[in-house]
Amino acid sequence: MEVRPAAQGRAAAGRVALLAVLLPVCCRSAAERIRYAIPEELGRGSLVGPLARDLGLSPAELPARKLRIVSGDEKQYFTLGEDSNNLRVNERIDREGICGAVSPCVLSLEAVVENPFNIFHVSVTIQDINDNAPQFDREFVAIEMIESTPPGARFPLSSGRDPDIGANSLQNYQLTPNPLFSLVMRESPDGTKQPELVLEKSLDREKQRNHHLILMAMDGGDPVRSGTAQININVTDANDNPPVFTKEIYKVRLLENLPEGSLAFQVKATDGDEGTNAEITYSFSDITNSARQLFTLDSRTGDVKVTGPLDYEEGKYYEATVEGKDGGGLSAHAKVHVDILDVNDNAPTLSLLPILNPIPEDSVPSTVVAVINVRDRDSGDNGEVTCNIDGDLPFRLEPSSENTYKLIIASALDREKVSAYNITITARDRGSPALSSRAALVLEVSDVNDNAPVFEEAAYSAYVAENNAAGAPVLRVRARDADAGANGRVSYWLAGGSAGAAGAAAYVSVEARSGAVYAQRSFDYEQCREFAVAVRAQDGGAPARSSTATVRVFVLDRNDNAPRVLWPAAGAGAAGSAGAAGAAAGAAAAPFEVVPRSAAAGYLVAKVVAVDADAGRNAWLSYELVQAAEPALFRVGLHSGEVRTARAVSERDAAKQRLVAVVKDHGQPALSATATLHVVLAESLQEALPELSERAAGADSPAELQFYLVLALALLSALFLLSVALAVLARVRRAGPPAVLRCLGAQRFSVAGAAFPADFCEGTLPYSYNLCVAPGRAVAEGAWLPPPPPLPSLPAEELMGGEPCGKRSPSSSAGAGEPPADPDALQVCKSARSRSFP
Repeated sequence: MEVRPAAQGRAAAGRVALLAVLLPVCCRSAAERIRYAIPEELGRGSLVGPLARDLGLSPAELPARKLRIVSGDEKQYFTLGEDSNNLRVNERIDREGICGAVSPCVLSLEAVVENPFNIFHVSVTIQDINDNAPQFDREFVAIEMIESTPPGARFPLSSGRDPDIGANSLQNYQLTPNPLFSLVMRESPDGTKQPELVLEKSLDREKQRNHHLILMAMDGGDPVRSGTAQININVTDANDNPPVFTKEIYKVRLLENLPEGSLAFQVKATDGDEGTNAEITYSFSDITNSARQLFTLDSRTGDVKVTGPLDYEEGKYYEATVEGKDGGGLSAHAKVHVDILDVNDNAPTLSLLPILNPIPEDSVPSTVVAVINVRDRDSGDNGEVTCNIDGDLPFRLEPSSENTYKLIIASALDREKVSAYNITITARDRGSPALSSRAALVLEVSDVNDNAPVFEEAAYSAYVAENNAAGAPVLRVRARDADAGANGRVSYWLAGGSAGAAGAAAYVSVEARSGAVYAQRSFDYEQCREFAVAVRAQDGGAPARSSTATVRVFVLDRNDNAPRVLWPAAGAGAAGSAGAAGAAAGAAAAPFEVVPRSAAAGYLVAKVVAVDADAGRNAWLSYELVQAAEPALFRVGLHSGEVRTARAVSERDAAKQRLVAVVKDHGQPALSATATLHVVLAESLQEALPELSERAAGADSPAELQFYLVLALALLSALFLLSVALAVLARVRRAGPPAVLRCLGAQRFSVAGAAFPADFCEGTLPYSYNLCVAPGRAVAEGAWLPPPPPLPSLPAEELMGGEPCGKRSPSSSAGAGEPPADPDALQVCKSARSRSFP
């Protein structure tokens, strides 16, 4: 038989956890029990004791220690105050309702603290106050006595009852004074005092038929409380024989599962009289209210039947007094002791107290996560319970005390594998048949940052065509983190690369949330063909965990560069133009090649050299001859660019040949450049010179001739002004310093005369003259400048026909005793502009 805790009425109210009997719940339990004592009937909020202080907890550490109390009672009689320091009364406490006659009345609870986990046992003793007065079961008692009853006869009276204990319980009885009756106490086997009425003198029915007495029961409290019962004695005629019970005490043992209506036992009394005096009627003269609800007595037969459910857990023992009275008024009394025997009719009840929920996944084995309290209201083997966990889980139960188990971690937890555990705990007793019950506990596993983000790929490759737009997406990296919440929230950033973090940031950027990588600028294949960046993925845990992946970006070439002609350089036309216009643009400066007229077919005339900055097919070059005076005379190699004669040169071929070759790449669309080559057919250079001269003269355009004329006039004007300045300077040096300067004081001049650049030979005229001036030697600072020698006067013919730079002019030679070379002498030289062929 299995009974769920939800089906148990009393167990459902105790799901908070019955920790009142916990002793060593964990390895760190309190060494001694903390004890308080309070009187019953205190109001809600009354102080029980300074629990936090007695536990050694300071107010500063209370929030971290999370002090709380757990009671094993169905009602929560105690609570912590708002300050969590003091233990206070939560509900009205009635000692008699909680403990009955048990003394002392102790309520146990557990104080649980965390960080570190610990359990302290607290006992609160409920002290009795005199809040109950003694009461009798019947307020009116009728007794019939035969007038012939001898003095000294005793008649048992019903006992008073006081739920208080100790001095506050029932202590004494008093009877109103009467010369015929007195009151004595008889102690019953269970220790209670039984009042008995004693006849002191003989009765006389003719004088007085009825006697009225008052029995008072008093307790020992302060103030004293009391209860009364009225006794009415009726004196009857003589009846010789009173009833006699077969037993003075009837001892009965009943199983608690005895059905209602069953015969429990029978009492029997006999009477030696005859007639109505021998007719005996039975009744309960002293019985508790609880027993009266369970048993009925047949007044004629003495049969006692069960009229209510017997429950060993509610009442184990009952006592009653049976009175047998005959028709003449005589009576006898017998005691009945009923023991209720336990049967296995209660399934175990489970109360769970989660200590750690959710459980951090890094909790070490043997960590206590919950406390399970098991109770079976049965006794003996029926009340012995064992617990186990259903299924194969990383938890185990460990006995802590007689009725308490600790649920502890048996092996390491991993939230990423199992985030929650549904634990079913089965409690089974040892009765026959055994009864069991189950309780479910859901334990969640909380996440800790024990997993670093993991990229879907360790290395990524992206291919981006050059000339991309800035901000264009490159690729998206993705990393997954098995953790949850902030521990699993991944963000991305650049961690470095082939050019370092700063260099990588100049090429690409990464979006922190999505991991999308974008180009920061337009890529140029000819400058950078590939680069690598490191992208780091980091979670939001504390401390954070991260991982890195390499992103290698390959720049794909596009045909964005036209071929560039290296030779002949002057023949390069605009990119993509391969027609006659491009050829004409470069014809002016195209070089000449001399080919002997005796050249045979295959003669190497020249080689067109071109390069393309692109790569692959975009850089594959092919050559083609697009313009020639004699198309059949020359050919160009498709891939080599070599210009060769296609046949032997004949006398009919023109002396001057102009060839235009186009260089194309294989891109889409193809780009091209042109090269122009002039070929002179002649056996020797001397034979080719006239052709070259005609080409040079015809090549000079009017604009070029005008430019050269203007440049020549400018140079001649500059030379004339320079000659005038030199003449004035020589005259001034010969005359000495001006008078106005002599008035101002000492005059200091540089010894060196006018200086000109060492090689004043710049110019682009066909015929130009260079004026070269040698720098002077320095003299001591402060020396007076002597009068300079007169500047020689040279005719224009001599000036124009001077010696080359570095040779002395005859007109500038020094006199006797002077140094061979005068540093201040002017050196004039004439250089003819050499004519060179392109």
